[in-house]
Amino acid sequence: MIRRCDDRDFDLIWAIINEAAQAYKGIIPADRWTEPYLSAKKLRHEIDDGVVFWGHEEAGTLVGVMGIQQVLDVTLIRHAYLLTSQQRRGIGGCLLSHLRERAQGPVLIGTWADAAWAIRFYEKHGFQKVTPQEKNRLLKKYWKIPERQIETSVVLADAKWHEMQR
Repeated sequence: MIRRCDDRDFDLIWAIINEAAQAYKGIIPADRWTEPYLSAKKLRHEIDDGVVFWGHEEAGTLVGVMGIQQVLDVTLIRHAYLLTSQQRRGIGGCLLSHLRERAQGPVLIGTWADAAWAIRFYEKHGFQKVTPQEKNRLLKKYWKIPERQIETSVVLADAKWHEMQR
């Protein structure tokens, strides 16, 4: 079951993100890695900044989360994580599809450039990487991330965004 998360889910969202993010350890640049990967303070800031989390629940337990954030004229998919034990079961695709139905305007996703599995997942669901120049412009316009993260990230866009660029 997919449902919108609320403040009662905060600790579970935080735990899921940090458990699943262990896959990025050693993949993303060491200077961008922290323990925990996402602090509770930063997660609270993200939510306060407009990231709305949706979760996949099984047997009454949240097993995956994905955030959606409207920024200017696009919708961002943010913080997409599943518990390691729940991956490769179609849950991420279901969450992504659910959020895309709620998107207003084109959908953009940022992820780490060396996270090949994440890039493949989004490409499998119809997203395409933008050019490096466009990536830099988009990350500066729609995200609030440090320059070093911009250097080491990619942006994927849906067909709606690509059509608007033609």
